[in-house]
Amino acid sequence: MPPPSFFFSMVLNRRMLVALVMGFSCGLPLSMTLSVLQAWMTDAGVDLSTIGLFSLVGLPYTVKFIWAPVFDRFTLPFLGRRRGWLLVAQLCLIGSILWLGFSNPLTHPRLLALAALAVAFCSASQDVVVDAYRREDLSDKELGMGASLYIYGYRTGMLLTSGGGLMLADHMSFSMVYALMAMGLIPGVITTFLTPEPKVHTPPTTLRKAVVEPLTAYFRRPRAVWILAFILLYKIGDTMAGAMTLPFYLDMGFSKTQIGAVVKFFGFWAIMAGAFCGGLILLHVNIRRSLWGFGILQALSTAGFALLAVIGPSMAALSAVIAFENFTAGMGTAAYTAYMASITDKRFTATQYALLSSLMGIPRVVAAAPTGYLVTHLEWIGFFVLCTLIALPGLLLIRWIDAPYESKQTP
Repeated sequence: MPPPSFFFSMVLNRRMLVALVMGFSCGLPLSMTLSVLQAWMTDAGVDLSTIGLFSLVGLPYTVKFIWAPVFDRFTLPFLGRRRGWLLVAQLCLIGSILWLGFSNPLTHPRLLALAALAVAFCSASQDVVVDAYRREDLSDKELGMGASLYIYGYRTGMLLTSGGGLMLADHMSFSMVYALMAMGLIPGVITTFLTPEPKVHTPPTTLRKAVVEPLTAYFRRPRAVWILAFILLYKIGDTMAGAMTLPFYLDMGFSKTQIGAVVKFFGFWAIMAGAFCGGLILLHVNIRRSLWGFGILQALSTAGFALLAVIGPSMAALSAVIAFENFTAGMGTAAYTAYMASITDKRFTATQYALLSSLMGIPRVVAAAPTGYLVTHLEWIGFFVLCTLIALPGLLLIRWIDAPYESKQTP
């Protein structure tokens, strides 16, 4: 058991507090172009086809690696390479949220779409710089706990806008809701001013180097292709199962109220507890060993849905499955995020991490597409057993993935 001084020095320090606050700033804008915007447009009487098309405003989150090299190459004349760009992204994000909030979804839908796209672009840009800052600010040993606290902040920011924003909309206009949420980014701006700029040697000197060298540097690594395969496959079983859990709950006979209460209550706190426990374990256990352990637990939690299909509509069983699944997902995400950060070259952190995180999102779209077809032919038990088995290739690839980048460069 480590002494209390170890806990305070590794968890309760400036770097971890910055990871927490920046995570909150990154999670806060996400629902403003998703659920909150959809609720506003529905309330205003916009037709469903238009509301559906607005999902395209989230495109910047999936292609953010395209402009990430700009943040690696250029240093603004204030606050440094990371904090300067972060301040610009945060101020532009506040401005675009206010613009979105004072748009009219019924009379000017095109201007609303442009404002929503601006929010998504600025938010994605903030994500890129925050990921780069966190990687450069934290030591290799702190990456796991830093990822955990980032997830804590991110989930809290999402909950504030998706849940709190909709509740506030019952008592005030959506314009005021958006204005209040924009003010929620002020702690992130203050943190940007107060935290120090990380020290990184030899950043790229030309834009061409900022675009080309991150790729060449990555693919010069041993087993680079295996690492990409691992990133694609590590959480694929979990992703496929998650795409069909809501239809599964309803088909099992649970009411929407029961689903909402259990998923929101147990799900939120379980994933937060899992992320924190995962971060603590990563302080003592290396990342690859943690990926093994957490990955096995993730697969077992997916098998829990097959068990629930056998038990039937039991609230106790539903609560246990949800709690275990979200707890292990939090642990796995902490290790997964820490690993991706650890294999980036600090000269090109923004570009490499943006590319890897974009790659991480591919299974959410591609792997989720055939899940309905699989359920139709395999039924629920067979489907969840298949999702459990699909997790095995990602686990087996762990023995082939390369060690973190820093350990290879440190003599």
